[in-house]
Amino acid sequence: MVLFSLLLTVQVAAWASTHETQDWQPVELKREITRPQPMTGLVLWPETARHLHDTYGQTIQLEFSYCLPCKVVRGCHEDGMIEYDWSWFDNILADVASRGHQLIARFRYEYPSSRDVDGQRGTTAVPAYIKQRQDYSETFAENPNNDGPTWYADWNNTELQRFTLQFYTDFARRYAHDPRLAFLEVGFGHWAEYHIYGTKLVLGKNFPSKAFQKRFFEHMDTVMTDIPWAVSVDAADRRYSPVVEDPSLQALTFGSFDDSFMHKSHELSSGGGFNERCWNAIGQGTRWQHGVCGGEISYYSSNDQRSFLSPDGLYGHTWTEQAAKYHITFMISNDAPRGGVATPERFREGSMATGYRFVVRKCETNGTTTRLQVTNEGVAPIYHDAWFAIGNTRSATSLRGLLPGDEMMVEIPAVPRPDGSDVHIVSDHILPQQEIEFAAY
Repeated sequence: MVLFSLLLTVQVAAWASTHETQDWQPVELKREITRPQPMTGLVLWPETARHLHDTYGQTIQLEFSYCLPCKVVRGCHEDGMIEYDWSWFDNILADVASRGHQLIARFRYEYPSSRDVDGQRGTTAVPAYIKQRQDYSETFAENPNNDGPTWYADWNNTELQRFTLQFYTDFARRYAHDPRLAFLEVGFGHWAEYHIYGTKLVLGKNFPSKAFQKRFFEHMDTVMTDIPWAVSVDAADRRYSPVVEDPSLQALTFGSFDDSFMHKSHELSSGGGFNERCWNAIGQGTRWQHGVCGGEISYYSSNDQRSFLSPDGLYGHTWTEQAAKYHITFMISNDAPRGGVATPERFREGSMATGYRFVVRKCETNGTTTRLQVTNEGVAPIYHDAWFAIGNTRSATSLRGLLPGDEMMVEIPAVPRPDGSDVHIVSDHILPQQEIEFAAY
């Protein structure tokens, strides 16, 4: 019995010696972040991005386009199934992706004075099959807020309500895993920005009822699990929206966009402060942690877009300061290159002031596993999954949701090359031309 115990002890010791993990040894990584990161930065419209691609193409990662439901809907069958032809939208995605960029899409119904539906000013983008119904009747305003003639969707119509919910269900099913699409903006009213300035608001007629809006938000939260979506900060206005009055809606993980960012009275400290109050009300200071935040530099003055990148900023606030304060991931700045301030280099710097910025503080391996100490030195998290990898072997831990200033330990069941050159970040949500960089010193 004594001999058996001795033999067993020797066998266990031998097994432990054979399988003993090596000590952790440092791997020296040398990396820099040299350009704007995928799914972040300043944004141009496709026409401008196409025209300026040679000079500004490497300064951006995103392009923005309004999109029209009527351009992709061909009709509706008797059983309620909607008939689509997605080629119009696919062409936009293909064009943007051809420049190595991703799309921010916003589907809208109303756009004052716009002729892009049928050549007539202010026509809604409601699908034709709904407009042809006898129980559908739009309203009209001649010149609301001096923006020109505008037709308004009939939100009393149950088929328009049903279609709107079904449309986003079908959209998510088709595009949830399409890397050409980065983010989706949604909303109602002029430009889908949650207001109809200059005409009388009639909930349930020219603007959705609060009851339908609640259904819409809950529906979007259910179907848009893989496409980060955002709503105008104007949805904080209680006249239009139920969001700030309903804790269950506030708890949803949608993001926010602000299409008059950095205008003269944007901040409480500058006077007025409507926008800042909206950000605070709809975000409660934490929405950015789960929902993407962005928008468009103000057009209140023709100088705003053209000068916001000035070292002196606008109205006492610099771009870098405001991007950090509101945890901005993207910002439409289409007119900035026309102003003389936004040189390609300054545009690149402005883009790099947004979004995430991953830094590896430590990299070490024990001969079978590699572990990284990673922090986010940016102003926002990444809102799609991304993983550190060695070759084709990914970590089980996604970088999605790593907040600025926070750290995480990432383990990869693989061993890097001695110089760490095969350590990289992979994501299924970026284009083949794109790369998520990281810094390591």
